[in-house]
Amino acid sequence: MRKLITQLVVLMLATGLMTSLIAGDEEKKAAPKRQVNPALLPVEDVGGLPRVLLIGDSISIGYTVAVRDLLKGKANVHRPLTNCGPTTKGLTGIEEWLNTGGEGKKWDVIHFNWGLHDLKYMGPNGENLAEPGLADSHRQVPPNDYFANLSKIHEILAATGAKLIWRNTTPVPKGAKGRVVGDSARYNAEAERLFRKTEVVTHDLYTFALERAAEIQLPANVHYSPEGSKILAEEVVRVIIEVLK
Repeated sequence: MRKLITQLVVLMLATGLMTSLIAGDEEKKAAPKRQVNPALLPVEDVGGLPRVLLIGDSISIGYTVAVRDLLKGKANVHRPLTNCGPTTKGLTGIEEWLNTGGEGKKWDVIHFNWGLHDLKYMGPNGENLAEPGLADSHRQVPPNDYFANLSKIHEILAATGAKLIWRNTTPVPKGAKGRVVGDSARYNAEAERLFRKTEVVTHDLYTFALERAAEIQLPANVHYSPEGSKILAEEVVRVIIEVLK
């Protein structure tokens, strides 16, 4: 009798485990796959065309696909397959990102930006987009550190021999969470102080976007509408083509 009970318990446990496994498989099948942003998919080079690397955060991710479309047949446009975040992430990732699309391949133009992640406020325990007015919140990367980090990144980029385009940081609108209106201009001033002594071309996307903010930027948000990102892409392409010439 005891043996029979033991066998029944084992059978019930096995049946429960099998049911759990089947249910898990069904959930996996039912759960929709998360779609990868096409901007973050690798692209293959077309032979004979110049190579362009876009580096930046979600603002650049937003205009990447449109830039590729507009430069189709004129240039191969790559970007790191990630949000490039603040300059601290740039320092750790830049060597890897320069091998995007194939290790050791030459870049003709590098169009790059850091800023919106540097100037955003963090909480004392790393809380993202903290309230700027709180005593224990702080900018993720203070202006002086931003300048120093950008200087180191510039040295690495300059060593590639590519033509460099610094795309300055787009505006922070009123009401944007975790950021302060005017900080983009403050951080852009630090970048200008660095790059005016170099051969880096400055692309003033800040002014371009600010003048069209009501048309292209989301309310109380540093990001842009899909159509707004396409308008930014047209401006990015204009500057890249000028430099490629």
